[in-house]
Amino acid sequence: MKVISRKKPHYPISRDFRSYLRQYNRECELPVEYKDLMQFRQGVPLTDRNGKDTLWETVFYEPLDFRRINEGLIRIYAILKAAGNTGVMEHLVIDRIDFCIFGNSCPFRIRIVNQYNDNADYFYVKKADASRIYGLELEELLSPNSINFLVHNETLIEQHIIGIPGDIFIDDYFKRPSLNKVRVAKEFIRFNERCFVRLLGDMRAYNYVVRVTPDFEDEQYRVRPIDFDQQSYEGRRTIYQPQFFKDNLAVVELCTGLLNYETMVQYQNEERALIARRANTAPYRLNNLKVCMSEDHLSEEEKIHQLRKELADYHGNKDFLRCETMGEVVFTNIEYCLSSAEQMGISP
Repeated sequence: MKVISRKKPHYPISRDFRSYLRQYNRECELPVEYKDLMQFRQGVPLTDRNGKDTLWETVFYEPLDFRRINEGLIRIYAILKAAGNTGVMEHLVIDRIDFCIFGNSCPFRIRIVNQYNDNADYFYVKKADASRIYGLELEELLSPNSINFLVHNETLIEQHIIGIPGDIFIDDYFKRPSLNKVRVAKEFIRFNERCFVRLLGDMRAYNYVVRVTPDFEDEQYRVRPIDFDQQSYEGRRTIYQPQFFKDNLAVVELCTGLLNYETMVQYQNEERALIARRANTAPYRLNNLKVCMSEDHLSEEEKIHQLRKELADYHGNKDFLRCETMGEVVFTNIEYCLSSAEQMGISP
């Protein structure tokens, strides 16, 4: 499949969407903004433990600027993690600030260290893009994963999502004899379904992580997206199905080699039923998000028309052809996919 070759444009947060974020405590005053971090004086390439370029660079600031930024970032971490209680943060220091020009959000990655035990944690400061924030909200409401983020003006703060990068998992963990391949295949089918239902695109292997949890007999696996830049922007349906990306081929072969068609359909239906249950836990919030997203400008008209046509053909449902915005396409797809859950006695 031809991969995405151009960065998508930045979409501002609309007034209605900002009101939504404020209503659900996603927006708050922050002491440091993205534009402040852009005032760095120099940067040096950051390499991994093997000396390979990570595409990040560690940036440095003038001493007075860094003092202010350091204090502000610790306060932001306190807001993100401890509801603003800075009293429990006095032993924390900002150890490193990394910048990545690769990607739509051009993020800063903040490394914060506990001075008592040298334990490190991370969070990200990014340009606030409306479609990305819609992706984060849909992840919170429809996936099994809780996600923490904050918005202020044109700044987005995101928690760090822990896990093994997908490309490393495929290259290294697939070779391990302890790997439960059937459970991995099952989880990737469910992950593929979660992405497609809510139209989260570009889930190439480096855009998701795998969390491995030891069980009393074996291991459990959870695949989590870490990049929400391509939430419902592109026009091709296959962009929203991770199975069609070349660097996920090893996973696809694992699934087809271990599971028959009937089992794969079973796992897809199970995941849709779970998404329907999650949707039922916050129907008003999800509907408010639908209203905001359906009225927002989040893609180009040509891409909207292409995607609604491809989805109409794929599902055999002409309702998609009446969609005028990308938000309408997203929620039409959600509602159509979850309608299959009704046959299992679950009302989406």
